[in-house]
Amino acid sequence: MSQEIERLKETILKEYPRLNEESEFCFKCHKDVPCFNACCGDVNIFLTPYDVIRLRKRLGITSGDFLSKYTLSPFDESTKYPVILLKMEDNEKKTCPFVSDEGCTVYEDRPWPCRMYPLGLASPKDDPQIGQNEFYFVLNEDVCKGHQEDHKYTVGEWIKDQGIAEYSEIGELFKDITLNDFFQKGGQLEPQKMDMFFTACYNIDKFRNFVFQSSFLKKFDVDQATQDKIKDDDVEMLKFGYRWIRFAFFGEDTIRIKSDVRTAKQKELAEKEKDKNSSS
Repeated sequence: MSQEIERLKETILKEYPRLNEESEFCFKCHKDVPCFNACCGDVNIFLTPYDVIRLRKRLGITSGDFLSKYTLSPFDESTKYPVILLKMEDNEKKTCPFVSDEGCTVYEDRPWPCRMYPLGLASPKDDPQIGQNEFYFVLNEDVCKGHQEDHKYTVGEWIKDQGIAEYSEIGELFKDITLNDFFQKGGQLEPQKMDMFFTACYNIDKFRNFVFQSSFLKKFDVDQATQDKIKDDDVEMLKFGYRWIRFAFFGEDTIRIKSDVRTAKQKELAEKEKDKNSSS
């Protein structure tokens, strides 16, 4: 899976025209195009943490139930951090579980990749001409006849029309984590941390239980205003989860240990060092 993604990225960076928000393209999807719903099957749709929040709320189920019923977690030795895919139906067309003859049944809460299509967003790393700048591109696939429709958008108009800005804003926080120097320099998460990363990013209900029903708040200095926000607000809980990842995995000063806990730990370590020296 990871190798396929890397090959696709390489093709996009080399061959696809690079667009900005003023660039125009032709596209329109509606029930009368002959390919209607054809793109909603046998496709890899990677879900962001915010996608999970929106979809599980739309369906009225827990994050754990959503993950177990509707997602897959591909993993190989090159996987740096957990990612999840929307699980297609087990039928010949491998259709999306949320598509019907009338179209998408979760349209208002559809995932980021579905909102973006037919646009993509690429982030080149070492292009001497454009440096680190992101660019948009059009996925003009043969199966899609929407490109033949006489309806023009600018990239900026499409982003606004499809409600992408909110998804992208929260998505940037996740992107900052995945591009952290820890991963860029080859850092690997051990299984326990991989599981915690998955929980903090995707299983919001489980992470909320971890914060409020364990000894977490006895050890870490979380002000009451933050506690009130994360108790019922999934987006705020997700942002707090990102803070926790930065603290626990990258050693950043995003969450503070309570002073009495820190003092007790320092004393414990000092006693151990003293015993060690005495025995030697």
